[in-house]
Amino acid sequence: MDLAARRRRQALFLFFFLPGIAMSSWVTRTPDIRDRLEVSTGQMGLVLFGLSLGSMTGILCSGRLVSRYGTRPVIGWGTVLLIVSLALVGVGGLLASVPMVMAGLCGFGAGMGAGDVAVNIDGTDIERISGTTTLPTLHGCFSLGTVIGAGAGMAATAGGLPVHWHLTGVALLSAAIFWYAIRSIPAGTGRQASDAHDDTGVGHARPQVWKDRKLVLIGAIVLAMALAEGSANDWLPLLMVDGHGLDATLGSLVYAGFAAAMTIGRFGGTFFLDRFGRTVVVRAGALSGALGLILVIFSDSAALAGAAVLFWGLGASLGFPVALSAAGESGPDQNARVGLVATIGYIAFLVGPPGLGFLGDHWGLRPAMLVVLVFVASAVLLAPAVDTRRRPAPATAAPCEDPERSPIP
Repeated sequence: MDLAARRRRQALFLFFFLPGIAMSSWVTRTPDIRDRLEVSTGQMGLVLFGLSLGSMTGILCSGRLVSRYGTRPVIGWGTVLLIVSLALVGVGGLLASVPMVMAGLCGFGAGMGAGDVAVNIDGTDIERISGTTTLPTLHGCFSLGTVIGAGAGMAATAGGLPVHWHLTGVALLSAAIFWYAIRSIPAGTGRQASDAHDDTGVGHARPQVWKDRKLVLIGAIVLAMALAEGSANDWLPLLMVDGHGLDATLGSLVYAGFAAAMTIGRFGGTFFLDRFGRTVVVRAGALSGALGLILVIFSDSAALAGAAVLFWGLGASLGFPVALSAAGESGPDQNARVGLVATIGYIAFLVGPPGLGFLGDHWGLRPAMLVVLVFVASAVLLAPAVDTRRRPAPATAAPCEDPERSPIP
């Protein structure tokens, strides 16, 4: 890998790391923001709908934007929108304004959703260039960002730092990271691929992608694992506070443990993927996530539930990046395939948070997590869909079928 490719890879590490810090900073302060806004759990689910709606809007637009302009401007403008919107959420918390917080979360989600597809397309391109598994490590940088952001959020919560100062500080740090990293992202990556497809009629290529049964199954795995990760990102601190009686600081500590487990799983995932293959790793992850969810839902011990979150985090860690790699290798039109699977995953972020909030308002957050458990358990059966590297090899058998070319005398 040449110097430019190394710098590009390092920049991608930072572009995964940055939204991780931003997301966990928001998540760790959700109990404080809920109290500032004076809303119920169900109403908080409606507030979170702004984040979900923005995420879905961003990701639905991202594929077309990448095809037209390339990944660099989509990553750039998406990240700028994320940073500005995070500061707006802080101001909305200061003013106790529900519409302002919802607007900030909508912009935050749109920036994150748009940038997410673009940065994953860039990541799959780096995998192609280097010939090595890269996406789990890149997603590990996102999880590392959530660990650091959660630790800082826990300290800010324990120290009584106002939400608006906390989120403004994170926005400034994110702006500095963005300014440093954007220069190493080359222009034209997605646009060149899109132009090539336009020559053959992209309008006919993309509907065929939707008809690819294996790709849809890969998308279902992403849906399950994105729901497992997204539900923790949005509700875990409140789940531990309202469902297990912890205070806000300990709720943030449990979320930090979840983020740490995600980080360990993603940074260590390449070893296990190379040794055991995608199917085994995804299936083991789904089993681990299901075990963690079962203990969190059904155990009345706060200590056991807090420890079980580690199984939840490890289980959810590799499903999303492994499925994106599989989608990129599953056939032609890589942009459309990665975009489709990422879009399916973001359905979890659109439907999950407000849906779980409404269920939690009626039955409690712990019973509401049964929905997540069902989806994660289904990924155990769907795991073989990610094994896109196994291909029949007629070319190796063909010489033996031709007696004149047979190496056997």
